[in-house]
Formats: sequence, C-alpha cells, structure tokens
Amino acid sequence: MFNSSSNLEERKKSKRKGKIWQLFRATDFQSLMYPCFVISRILGIFPYKISASNVEICPSCYMLSTAVVCVYGTLQLVILYDMNVAKNILFQTVTRRLERNSFYIFGAFITVTTFILNKPRMRFLRSILKHSLKLSPVSYQHMSKLIHLKDICGFFFVLISLVYSLMEMHFSLLRKWAIVYLNLVMYQMDMLYMNCVCVLKACFKQINDSLTHIREVAMNGEPYILNDTGYKQRNQFLLIEIEAVKKQHQAVSEAVHTLETIFSLQLITMAVMTFTQITFNLYFIITQMKSSISISDYEKSIYYSYSILITAYHLIKIMLIVWACETGKRQAMEIAITVHEIFNSTSNEQIKYELRLFSLQLMHHKNTFSIKGLNMDASLLTSVRN
Repeated sequence: MFNSSSNLEERKKSKRKGKIWQLFRATDFQSLMYPCFVISRILGIFPYKISASNVEICPSCYMLSTAVVCVYGTLQLVILYDMNVAKNILFQTVTRRLERNSFYIFGAFITVTTFILNKPRMRFLRSILKHSLKLSPVSYQHMSKLIHLKDICGFFFVLISLVYSLMEMHFSLLRKWAIVYLNLVMYQMDMLYMNCVCVLKACFKQINDSLTHIREVAMNGEPYILNDTGYKQRNQFLLIEIEAVKKQHQAVSEAVHTLETIFSLQLITMAVMTFTQITFNLYFIITQMKSSISISDYEKSIYYSYSILITAYHLIKIMLIVWACETGKRQAMEIAITVHEIFNSTSNEQIKYELRLFSLQLMHHKNTFSIKGLNMDASLLTSVRN
C-alpha cells in the first residue's frame, strides 16, 4: 500500500552499487545535504561524520572546529577593542559605529552558540536522518533542485560579492577576513535550518499522501461491495495503517519541536541582526542619496554599493527562510483536512475513534515553526511591514 519499504530497498541497492553524489540528483538525506555539509566542514562548523544511517562526532573535525572558534573569538575581541577602547578604528558617524558593533557582537554570538550546540545538533540530525528514510528518491530529487542550487550558488555569490567589495575598502586584512567568514558562517547555519525545514515539510507531505491513500481505500471499499470477511479485513488494515501514520506524525512533530529548541538562539539572533542590518544600511543608502555625493568620490561609492549588496542579501535570505517555514506549516495543516475527510468517508466506529485521537494529536502539535514566540512564517514579514 505504501512505498516506504520499497524506498528502503532502493536506497540499499544504491548503497551496494556505491552510487556517488550527483548535483540535483539526491536520493537520500546524505546526498541532499552534501553541499551544505561539505562547505560547513570547510568553515570548521561541521564536526560530524555522516553515513547513510548515522551521524556522529568526528574527533579531528571537532578539534578543527574548536580551533577555529578560538581563533575567531580572539579576532573578534581584538576588533571590538580597537573600535571601542583603543580607537584604532575610526568611523565617520555614530550610526556606522553602532552598525559595526551590532554586526560583530551578534555574529560572534551566533558562532559561539553554533559551537556549543554541536552535540544537540548531532542528535537532531540523527533523528531527522531516521525520519527521512521513509521519503522516496523522487522527493529528494525535487528538493535537491532548490537546496543544491542555493547552497552552492548562494555560498559563492556571498563569498565573491563580499571579497570584491571589501578589496576596495580601506580595512585591515583581519577585519576583511572576519567580515567574510562571519557572513559565510551565518549563511550556512541559516541554510542548514532551511534545509531541515524542507525535509520535515517533505515528511509531512509523505504523511498526507499516505492518509490520502487511506481515504481512497475507505471511499472505494463500501460494505455493500465487500463481503463480511473482506469488510473486516479492510477495516483492520485501515486501523493498522492509521496507527502507523499517527506514530509517524508524532515522531516528525517531535522533530519539529527539537528543531525549534536547537536553532532558537541562532534564529532569534539572526532575525534581530537581519533587521538591524537592513535598517542601518537602508539609512546609509538614503542619506548618501540625499547628500548629493559625486560618483567620482570612489571610496564613498564603494560603501554605497556595499550597503545595497548587504541589504539585498539579508532580504533574500529572510524571505527564503520565511517561504520554507510558511509552506512547511501549510503542509502540516493539510493533514488535519485529510483526516477530517477520512472521518466523513467511513462509518466504522473503531476507525472513527482512531481518527478522533489523531485529531487531538494534531491539535496538540501546531507545527508552526515558531521560535520562542517568534513565528518564522509570513506573519514575521507582515508584522514588520505593519
């Protein structure tokens, strides 16, 4: 009836054949997340060793991650000291000083939080890997078209754009390195969150597809078509399948809650930092437009271009995350509609009792991807606009 067992067999066959990773051709969780994991390991924020069935800490990668955080933390302290105590870094306005301080402080907090939550994040990735085994290779291929594109192209776009802009600015080499590295780390962690949301959304879709098939069986196998034995067997089969889907939904909903717990500090900081950067840089753009600066003033035109780049980058990033969370929430809400349709399609009291329990479970798990009261969906952009 369901294709979960066949998906496992296909995955086992692919593993035996030694199938290598291909761009836009993901067949499992490992191949789907491969670009994100590789880039994160290069940045020193992915101290894990992942296989087709498990995620565990890699000692050498963990040591690298520890060293990177220590070096970067020291660099951040030096930069903040030079800006606020030694006054070695001067700014033309107080607004620019506030913007730079918020950038380094929030960025350092995200980096340190990422390192501290390495082990809880490992357990979450292990959990989502287990849940994703029920997804079909076709689902992974559909997701990989977006995930691989944004992970690879987005990373190099951010890297090249920042390097090109910073080359023309009169910053020290350490400051340039800190800005590039910090932006890349924040981008990778935000994209890791978005990728996990997309996988959970696919899990909800697979649950809804299973319920849709149950509804079709319930509607097509009426008592007057089946004999007594066939009718009882069909109802028993439906009860077993509803119970299995209900357990799967419970497990995926718990994964959503764990996702919120693991990424809560990061996402709150990301949201505050994103809107802070957008506000400050829009202010810089508007003030420079009104000041009638000549285009021949090369240095100021570079700052102007940099402000536009950073504003566009943060807007696109927050819209991608909001889109993933909004569509994931809607996919989870469709399950309740399908359960209601199955309830209206059957007259068996046992099946209706199981569906009532399922409805109570759905009411208990909202699955709205909210972080400490902050909804990561369309309401986030709506509230900001209002």
